[in-house]
Amino acid sequence: MDDGALVELLHLGDEAAFVELVERYQSRLLRLAETTVGSRAVAEEVTQDTWLAVVRGIERFEGRSSLKTWLFRVLVNRALTAAGRERRAGRPTDDLDGRFDSASAWAEPPTPWADEVDDRLAAAELAARVHALLPQLAGNQREVVILRDVEGLAAADVVTLLGITDGNQRVLLHRGRGHLRALLAADVG
Repeated sequence: MDDGALVELLHLGDEAAFVELVERYQSRLLRLAETTVGSRAVAEEVTQDTWLAVVRGIERFEGRSSLKTWLFRVLVNRALTAAGRERRAGRPTDDLDGRFDSASAWAEPPTPWADEVDDRLAAAELAARVHALLPQLAGNQREVVILRDVEGLAAADVVTLLGITDGNQRVLLHRGRGHLRALLAADVG
């Protein structure tokens, strides 16, 4: 079922349509929230708050953008608010997925690149490395890279979603990708 049909059913209060919507977008929303707020626990709260906003506000969805873009916009607004609240409260962010122990040493040292691996294994490893390095990008760069390269949104949707100019979106994407390449190169060395 496409997103348009889901919206129609949601307008009618169809609970199964909401379940399908959550199954379709939950992991994507959670991933974007986590990269925005820096904490899994806060990201889960933001994502849950987003779903509540969707239920309460589906009647206001007019279809001027795609449902996916609207969901991401709702999430980004809530995530930015939560991130600001967390900074003001002085709460630390997660410890980068437990990669460091209590003495700030590697809990498990990074594995070096293997010279001869199957292409799919190399791609999966590269994807995992890129995902692990994403939190090191500046906030706007990280958001643009995730929305464009991970979520596959069009440039125009990212511009609308983040409220930035097309030129700014291109610069942030270029710089974010360049920073990721540099981080990957340093990770290999």
